[in-house]
Amino acid sequence: VQLVESGGGLVQPGGSLRLSCVVSENIFSFNVMGWYRRAPGNLRELVATMTNNGYTNVIDAVKGRFTISGDNGKNTMYLQMNSLKPEDTAVYYCSVYSSGTYYWGQGTQVTVSS
Repeated sequence: VQLVESGGGLVQPGGSLRLSCVVSENIFSFNVMGWYRRAPGNLRELVATMTNNGYTNVIDAVKGRFTISGDNGKNTMYLQMNSLKPEDTAVYYCSVYSSGTYYWGQGTQVTVSS
C-alpha cells in the first residue's frame, strides 16, 4: 500500500489549506483512515480519523477548524484546514489501518507564520 500526501505549504495565520492523500488502494477497504502531525520537538499526534462507515472524529485542538473526508472514486482522503494557527505548524502524515497494520505517507510540511 502506498500513500502520497500533497497540499502543504506556508500560510498566514487565519488562512486555509487542503491536504490530499492519494492511496494505491480503495480507501474504504481499510478499517480506519487518519491524519497525524508531528511538530518540532514533539511526538506524532493523531489529528483526525474516519472509519470505513463514514464516522469521523477530530481532536479538540482542531475541532471546528479541520475536517477529514474521503473520495472513494479517487482513492483520496483529505484534510481541510481552516483558521490555521501558528501552533498547527507541523509535518502532516496520512495513514490507513487494516488487519493490524498501519501504512503511512511520507509527510507534507505545513507552516503557519506571518
